[in-house]
Amino acid sequence: MKGRLISVLPGLLLALSAGVLATAPQASAATGPEAVAEALKQGPVYVDPRAAAQLPKGEADALAKKIKDADKPVFVAVLPNTAEFPAENVLRTVRTETGITGLYAIRLGDGFNAGADPAVMPPHAVRNLTDAVKAGGPVDAGTQLNNFVDQALPQARGSAPASWSGGAGTGDGVPVGGLVTLGAVALIGGGGAYAMVRRSRRKKEEAEREAVEKLRKVVDEDITAFGEELDRLDFHPAEPGADDAMRAYYSQALDSYEKAKDIMAAVQHPQEVTGVTRALEDGRFALAALDARRRGRALPERRPPCFFDPRHGPSTEDADWAPAGGAARSVPVCAADAVRLREGRDPMVRTVDTEYGPRPYYDAGPAYGPWAGGYFGGGVLPGLLVGTVLGSMMSPGHAYASDFGGGFEGGDFSGADFDSSGFGGGDFGGGGG
Repeated sequence: MKGRLISVLPGLLLALSAGVLATAPQASAATGPEAVAEALKQGPVYVDPRAAAQLPKGEADALAKKIKDADKPVFVAVLPNTAEFPAENVLRTVRTETGITGLYAIRLGDGFNAGADPAVMPPHAVRNLTDAVKAGGPVDAGTQLNNFVDQALPQARGSAPASWSGGAGTGDGVPVGGLVTLGAVALIGGGGAYAMVRRSRRKKEEAEREAVEKLRKVVDEDITAFGEELDRLDFHPAEPGADDAMRAYYSQALDSYEKAKDIMAAVQHPQEVTGVTRALEDGRFALAALDARRRGRALPERRPPCFFDPRHGPSTEDADWAPAGGAARSVPVCAADAVRLREGRDPMVRTVDTEYGPRPYYDAGPAYGPWAGGYFGGGVLPGLLVGTVLGSMMSPGHAYASDFGGGFEGGDFSGADFDSSGFGGGDFGGGGG
């Protein structure tokens, strides 16, 4: 049997070599954005042969190594300013053809622009970074792209795509990494594909664990705050004046408190946190109803919690508000934040810890989607958050919208299912050539 395998192996390798060689012309036959995408699937930097003078191979290889060493889903292409790469849609087309969530930067002739999936970098951060790179007048491609990458890598979220593990690093018009990968897969059969799937699965599980730990800190703070509200209420079911309705509200609040703690203790996946904050939202409304009944006031209307911080309790009115750089919209607010807005002051926004310091929850990344989803379910939140990170994640048709915690992260393969607003426009600036 061993001798038979040895005798078969040369023939297998010969057939494999012939297959790979036969495939090469087909791989190089791809043109335009399709060729760019095929190369970027195998490595982070692609230089069109017609633009090779802008970024020599040595510089391209060094740039690719920098990105791969950082393990971030950052893609760079250097392209000629020709009709096959129309400025108005080349970013979106390359992202569609590549099918991988990430941050994409393109040097088109002498111009430059970038776009990103919001899971990787918020739209305003991409705009700010792109403007900073363009400032100061024209520079050579190597300087410009290294400047961009150096600033982008610390900010980009997610990991490099699994397909880069066998890539050649840079593209020169022929996706050589694709040929190597093809040969490897043919040699090892399903084993290689299975290993890539396992690697992707491990990355996903690790990302979920990290997300749960981020959420645990925030949710534990919410549970503690709700418990303190229960204590401050100082209600006793047998106190003078207590009636069955008051006792029912109090019982509902206690049940919500215990339910939130029980769910959080068992959470293993980020989307399960939605049940915790939904229970807390129910409990806070019960407390508001109990407090109103004890004071002889009308029962409060069932409204969403305060948009700026759900710990403020149910909202009392709607007020106009706009995120930094975004359009104004009406959001539910508590009485205290309504006063602050009318006086021209900033509302008391709930911030969470991020690697860049405290940030408002709606600009802190997709990890906080499940937390916000429990408070603002029923399709309310996406409309409130248009123009923010979570708003992009929860937009209709985006995978993330289905469960406030699934969907695609940086480096995941999403195909054409992505928020194209992050890749719009043709503002490459700097002219072309």
